[in-house]
Amino acid sequence: MFAHVQPAPPDPIIGLTEAYKADPNPNKINLAVGVYKDAEGKTPTLAAVRAAEQWLTDHEPNKVYLGIDGDAGYGQATRDLLFGPGHELARDTAAGGRSATFQAPGGTGALRVAADTLAALSPNSTVWLSDPTWPNHPAIFKAAGLAVKTYPYLDPATNTLADEAMAAALADASPGDVVLLHGCCHNPTGIDPSTEQWGAIAALLNDRGAVPLIDFAYQGFATGLEDDAHGLRLLAEACGELIVCNSYSKNFGLYRERVGALTLVAGDNDAAKAVQSQAKAVVRRNYSNPPAHGALVVSHILSDAELTAQWHADLALMRERVARMRKLFRDTLDERGVTLGHGDNAFIQQQNGMFTMSGLTREQVDRLRAEHAVYIVGSGRVNVAGMTEQNIPVLCDAIAAVVG
Repeated sequence: MFAHVQPAPPDPIIGLTEAYKADPNPNKINLAVGVYKDAEGKTPTLAAVRAAEQWLTDHEPNKVYLGIDGDAGYGQATRDLLFGPGHELARDTAAGGRSATFQAPGGTGALRVAADTLAALSPNSTVWLSDPTWPNHPAIFKAAGLAVKTYPYLDPATNTLADEAMAAALADASPGDVVLLHGCCHNPTGIDPSTEQWGAIAALLNDRGAVPLIDFAYQGFATGLEDDAHGLRLLAEACGELIVCNSYSKNFGLYRERVGALTLVAGDNDAAKAVQSQAKAVVRRNYSNPPAHGALVVSHILSDAELTAQWHADLALMRERVARMRKLFRDTLDERGVTLGHGDNAFIQQQNGMFTMSGLTREQVDRLRAEHAVYIVGSGRVNVAGMTEQNIPVLCDAIAAVVG
């Protein structure tokens, strides 16, 4: 069976990380994978996480399986973060609400459960993805057997949202199609819709009868937990049905614990219970029930006022540091007379979250890796959160050398 199998191509992001690890250059820089780094270039474990893990060590009663949909407290904490405590959609089906939350192995796991559930319930639906988007998005939905189309998102001439082209493309969406949107800190562009643009998107999807699917991997990394949920809440208000896939990898620093959630919102309690049962069947035949540790860390932090305050403070420090790196990156490029945008480098500071589309070409990215040990995704996406005060001058010198 395996004698004649050919190797699969390496993942465009994970493969770069493996190449980076093997690179002997002591000055190498990895700006490919989406991981936050502190001023020393390390990915910290948050103080609130350490405290919660110690509490679990002392108080966790057993290691019995969780239910198919995971820990109930975790689900409630997730809905409170998404919609706000007391919001109608924060109530689950058991409380008469129309939301059902599934603890999932990371945001990726949540997306795959969503994809398999959609394939089972609405196999003829098309999933619309932004162009560009996270490279794993099309693979996940195609693997589930769903058709995929794209809508324009980035206007490369202005490094802003291509809102008119986006609206024109989504006007062709059919009732029952699914439109994937990034809740904030769009990956890979860092461009988020304004309040007015979110309102227009919500109205368009409601008019077309399309279902929004929000990939919400960076809540708290743009301007704050509440502000970052603004677009999602506008969509929830306008559309009767909603799918949210969120992750706690970035905002809790729980990368390898694989902590995510899928929240399905239906038109009423009966419909929510029905789709909840279908998603349970999907989970059962995928991984049966979710891992517990990371989710229990999150739910313990969010149930403890002191730890919640500590987490808010740590999250603010991470967010503010990324903003400082954006400014320093822009200023250092300006000092070297290097312009990545059309006109100036202002777009670097105007974007949100970890990533920016640098405008570097594939050839330039290849030269950065080969000649300067700077690792960037082939699309030119740069992880600003991987920059430090020490490596930005080296990085900008390298960029200046390849841009010419």
